[in-house]
Order: sequence, then C-alpha cells, then structure tokens
Amino acid sequence: TGFWGISNCLIAICLRDMQPVTLNAFRFLSAFVVLGAVFHKRVLRASRETWRYSVLVGLSLVAIYLGATYGVLYTSVSNAGFIGAMTVLFTPFFEFVVYRKRPDRKLGFALAVCMAGMALLTLNEALRPAPGDIICLLVPTFYAVDLMVTEKAVAKPEVDPIALGVLQTAVAGVVMLGLSLLLETPSLPGSPRVWAAALFLGVVCSGIAFVIQSVQQQYTTASHVGLIFTLEPVFASMVAFVMTGEVLSLRGYIGAALMLLSLFIMEGDWSFLRRKKHT
Repeated sequence: TGFWGISNCLIAICLRDMQPVTLNAFRFLSAFVVLGAVFHKRVLRASRETWRYSVLVGLSLVAIYLGATYGVLYTSVSNAGFIGAMTVLFTPFFEFVVYRKRPDRKLGFALAVCMAGMALLTLNEALRPAPGDIICLLVPTFYAVDLMVTEKAVAKPEVDPIALGVLQTAVAGVVMLGLSLLLETPSLPGSPRVWAAALFLGVVCSGIAFVIQSVQQQYTTASHVGLIFTLEPVFASMVAFVMTGEVLSLRGYIGAALMLLSLFIMEGDWSFLRRKKHT
C-alpha cells in the first residue's frame, strides 16, 4: 500500500518524458523481466488455472493503470490517491452483486459519507469534477474486480500465488505494449531521474507489490485487503507534499477526511454501541 501511495507521484514524474500507455507497458514488462528471472521455475511450472486467472487479473490491471495514469494527467496526485481508496467500498458492493454476499447495513451510510467527501474533494466551483477525477474511478472499480478474482484464485490448491503475481504482470505488459504501438510512439525514459522513477514503478510498485498481494490474499479476504488500501491516499498526499509541494484546499482536506471516515465506518466493528444501548 505504501508503494502504491508513492506511485502516483512517480507517475507524474515519468509522464514528463513518456506517454501514458508506453509508461505502463514499461513498468509491467520490467516487473515481469526481473521477477520472472527470480521465480522462473515456478512460472514454468504454472498450471492452466494459474494462467487463466493471470489473464483475468492482468486485464483488470490494464483498466486500473490506464485509469490511474490518464487520470493523474488531469487531476492532482492527492485526488487520484483518495479516489483510488474507494476500492474498500466498491469491493463489498460488487461481492453483493456477483456472489449475493450481503454487506453490513452500515454500507449505505458509509457510501453516503464517502460520496459527500468525494464531492467536496473533486467538485469545482461549477459543481463539476475534473476530467481526471472521473477517469480515476476506473481504479477502484477494477481493483475491486482484481481483489475478488485473486481471492477466488488463491483459494484453489492448483493455483500458485507467486506464479499468479508474476504472470499477471506479463499479461498486463503485453496488452499495454500492443496498445502503445497502436496509440502512441513508444520511447524509453529520457533522463536518469525518469529512468529511476520508471524502474521503481515497475519492479517495486508493480512486481513486488502484486506478488505480496497474491500471497497474502491466501490468509485474508478481498474486503479486508480493501481496508488496508485506505492507507494509500495518506501515503499519496504525504509524498505529493514532500516531493512536489502539492497541498489541498480546506474544502479538499474536509472531503478527504470524510472519505477516510467512510472507509473506517465500513470496516470498523461498532457492535459495542448497540450493546451499550441495550444496557
């Protein structure tokens, strides 16, 4: 989560030299090259089920990172981080739609608080969100899909979670490369600073982070992973302030606080309040 919070600021640095889809192709293919070399034996032994889920998760990553990369072009790093954290609300909603897994009643209240916060954070004086804010909604939507598919995959004994984490970067990288050849003129980073940022994005923020996620989802649920993601906007805002001096307006900080509050309303255990009421 910390690495993903840092990534929004690194994306902004890389986009000065690289086009969006090319940047994503670079980060996922570099992640696969490094991790594929480290875990080559497990990748070569990957089952058909591991490959099948790798394709599904990899395609979700394409949508996530296109949304994140294009979104940060047209909104602030802090906004992108807070909107991405809405995964914690989208995940239980999609689980209800797909699996009929009924969420707690507090979901409705949490969504209302979150939407109020998002409005304060993203709407301008004309009551319109920035185009980048709308694009960034792809991130929590497809991250929820990613978490649900990964949770289902790693529950199967024939799926190797490490191979899944590595192969999904290969799928995303190949698709991104194809899109970059169609839509852009691919180029490598143009300065040492951008090289460092792009490689860190690839190897650490993509490769290592997704392997950790795949392995740890054997021991927790998609909704709980979503809760951990609530820390991402905190890291994003801190890094944006330190590296670029970016600050939010007072209204933006209030909106961000409401969004964080909604996340903890959704995942917190408030049963003690009911117990006190009955005593």
